Amino acid sequence: MKINREEISQQIKSAVERLGYLFIDIEFRGDDRNRILEIYIDNEVGITTPNCVDVSRVCGNIIEEENLIESKYRLDVSSPGTDRPLKFIQQYKKHINRNFELEFEDQISEKFNGKLIDINNDILKFEIDKKIEEVNFNNIKSAKIIVGF
Repeated sequence: MKINREEISQQIKSAVERLGYLFIDIEFRGDDRNRILEIYIDNEVGITTPNCVDVSRVCGNIIEEENLIESKYRLDVSSPGTDRPLKFIQQYKKHINRNFELEFEDQISEKFNGKLIDINNDILKFEIDKKIEEVNFNNIKSAKIIVGF
């Protein structure tokens, strides 16, 4: 039994955005007997369990009402976690004063570590090698939070 991943993704993305969250990604795993949809959402202040419950309820209703998946499935909703690269500038605000591993569009396979100290529109200020560097968000190829213990 085939599912239309594109249609499901578009419907889920629209629902997530109507609820006021950033749609980060959707992953399809499993097979017809054990289908798993993982939806990742975020916002500027952090995702809570009640946020995930709201999104799960709305998205589950859409899947059922539109009959988007005919087989049994499990729907998981969560924040992307620190192991996933940040995709949207709105995700950075809650990470001021945290360390990042950065890769820039104009650099060839060189990564930098820096501490995010400020955000002003599309300009992010990082402390890199004890210097303050202003980085245009559009020049960031990849940004991952460095988790310290």
